[in-house]
Amino acid sequence: MTVFLIGFMGSGKTTFGRKLAAKLKLKFIDLDEQICISNKVESIHSLIESKGFEYFRQTESETLKSLRPENRLVSTGGGTPCYLDNIDWMKSNGTVVFLQVDEGVLLSRLKNTDLEERPLLKGLDEEGLKTFISEKLKERLPFYEQAHFTFNPVNEKMEVLVEKIEKL
Repeated sequence: MTVFLIGFMGSGKTTFGRKLAAKLKLKFIDLDEQICISNKVESIHSLIESKGFEYFRQTESETLKSLRPENRLVSTGGGTPCYLDNIDWMKSNGTVVFLQVDEGVLLSRLKNTDLEERPLLKGLDEEGLKTFISEKLKERLPFYEQAHFTFNPVNEKMEVLVEKIEKL
């Protein structure tokens, strides 16, 4: 079984993903970490700065598709499902779960991170961040909503999601 977690940055894909993987007895894989390892870079930020955004998206797709679909939970990047044929590939190769968190929670979480390490957020003040979240979320929702399941990790119990996934 392979589970792919998708959702906006700050939705909890990595933190929640680790816990969910443990409950499902799956190996946890962070796609961004895999990209950094395979490109021998410290961060996604440094990869984008040195090679460009287009290179990053191509590498992201290639890295995603190189993962063997066996007993894994893969935490993807916020934009992963929105580029190339990634959402279709994930749906064909596992169970896709959209972690849907409201804009207020995303803003609260993201403003407390190092925005300079997030290429799309670099240089934004709080108002700019709020606008970015609102606009980018609207743009990405059509991709996120293609997931097999939508789950709000803030309001819903993990056990409910575990049961749904195990029924598949």
